[in-house]
This record gives sequence, structure tokens and C-alpha cells, in this order.
Amino acid sequence: MTLKKWLLGIIAVIVLAAAFIGWRFFLSNTNFEEKQRYLYIRTGHASYGELLKTIRDSNYLRNPGSFDFMARKMDLEEKIKPGRYEIKKGMSIADVVRLLRNGRQSPVNLVIIKLRTIEDLAALIGRKFECDSTSVMDFLNNADSIGPHGFDTSTVMAAVYPDTYTYFWNTTPSAIFRKLFAAYKTVWTPERIQEAKQLRLTPVQAYTLASIVEEETNANDEKGNIASVYLNRLNKGMKLQADPTVKFALRDFGLRRIYEKHLTVVSPYNTYRVTGLPPGPICTPSLVTLDAVLHAPSTNYLYFVAKSDLSKKHTFSETYEEHLKNAKAFQKALDSLQALKQAAKEDLDTNK
Repeated sequence: MTLKKWLLGIIAVIVLAAAFIGWRFFLSNTNFEEKQRYLYIRTGHASYGELLKTIRDSNYLRNPGSFDFMARKMDLEEKIKPGRYEIKKGMSIADVVRLLRNGRQSPVNLVIIKLRTIEDLAALIGRKFECDSTSVMDFLNNADSIGPHGFDTSTVMAAVYPDTYTYFWNTTPSAIFRKLFAAYKTVWTPERIQEAKQLRLTPVQAYTLASIVEEETNANDEKGNIASVYLNRLNKGMKLQADPTVKFALRDFGLRRIYEKHLTVVSPYNTYRVTGLPPGPICTPSLVTLDAVLHAPSTNYLYFVAKSDLSKKHTFSETYEEHLKNAKAFQKALDSLQALKQAAKEDLDTNK
């Protein structure tokens, strides 16, 4: 064999080896059809052995042995960080090793819309993050955790505003709530604090009243009037008699109508029995609703009832006599609707 052929043979081997290395380590190596999968490394369980077992058992990569080889060469064993990592379809072994070595976690969005209880909040966080709902409840029930921020177990939900909050998956309950408390301070600008003060309300009380209004209606254009009813009742020392507070007291949010038997529940949230606002919010209201409370119009309204046109809006009145008339009209319309539904059902049964 001539020297030239020998050199060409060596070059060919080197080229093939380089091509193999490039194919194995730097081209797509994912082993799933989805757009992405998430790899979770739990706090306290960030050993290389457990990571490699997860890579192998869950079929993230076609060649876990090659992953093992490159990971060891790049000292991943010493640099594993807990977290949630997004493995995108088409990533190479080198991509995955660098992702984990650099601790480039995929963020988690905590989307808060309407929540009613601290249990609801704890369950939501438990589903989205490494910490479970029990650890979140422990945090919320600990005076040392929430007391320094000015809240107790009844009022802490007043610090939770509907929004999207971004964290890492392994964020602790304490860190999650630090961001929520910071958002609370952002919402309560000096202007809003002054507006609440003019209504003789603290921020927590204004938020609590907003939570009742939120549960009463979805119509933004009548939230101010509903708020004015409750503000007028507060100022007169009347009981609020807000149906949503009874549902909260019973923890039965599916109730469609409140009957006399429901009004007897003994609870500080039952505003048919106690005077004034409940001890804390009954849901997480939107900022639109909070501002509707703070900017409530000056009215003499003391009552409201659903409209007789069944539009899910309300008729407002200043006197009890007028309210009874409006309530009777609504009940008549409701009875007529029920009669029509029953007649339709009977016709359907007859034609079977």
C-alpha cells in the first residue's frame, strides 16, 4: 500500500468518525413525537444516577448511552440543578446536556382567574409546582409566614389578584407568595388607598366587598350600582344579606337559589346573620370590579333583584316596598319559564 493510499484511508476513517460523532451527538436525537416533553428534576433528588435512569426509562433520547458519555465528559454529574426542563423535539444530545448543565429551566405560568378559598389556591399551586398543596397550606396557615405582610388566614386571599405570574417549577411557597405580596402592593397605589379611605374602607375591606360584587354579576356596567347598595347598607348599619356569602359559608358554590334553610348557617361569612363585611374575601375579584367598588356612584339604592326579563341583569330600588314589587315580577317570570320548560318536557315524553 502506498503512502498516499494509506493517508487517504486515514482521512476517510477520520471523516467517517467525525460524521458519526456529529450524527450521534449534534443532530436530532429525541425519541418522541410531541413538540416537547418536560424533564423534572426534584429538589434533593438531583443525582446523576437518577437523571440517567429517567432519561432511559422515559424515552427522551434514542441513544441514552451516548448521552451518558457526553454528560460525563462535560461534567454534568457535578452540575445538575433541580427544575423543569423543556426537551424540544429535534434537540441533539449536546443540546440536552448543555440545557441541563446550564440549569436553563422552562418557566411556569401561574394563571390566577377566580379562586374562592385558600384550598383552591393551594391546589392550583400544587398542580403547577414542585411543592405540593399541603406545603402551601402549611405556609398559609402559619402566622409567621403571612403575618409580617399584614394578613391572617382569613384575609390572605386579599393579597391574591387575578393575573399571570411567572416562576420556576421548583420555586418554594415562600417565594411564590413574595411575588403575590409584591403585586398586592403594586395594585394598592396611593390613589386607590385614598379612594378606599374615602369610603371608610381599608384595602382588605374594599377587596372583600369587591369579591361579593364579583360573585353577584358578570356585567361590568352594573357593578358600581351593586357596590353602592352594599356601601349604603354598611353606612346604615344594615346587614348586607348577600347571597354569595351564604354559598361561601356553606362551601356550596353550585347553589342556584338560596332558600330560608340556607340562611341559618352559623358562620362569620353569613351576612344574613352578621352585620358588616365578612372577615375576608369570598373570591379573587378582577381589578375592574375592585375599581367599580372604589368608584361606586352615589345612590340611595338599598336593594336589587334580577330583572324580570331574565337577562341576568338587575333592577335597583330605594325602598323595600319597591323591591318586593320587583322581586315578585322576577319570580313570576321565573315561574312562567319553569312552566314552559315543564310543558316542553311533557310534550317530548308524549312523542317518544
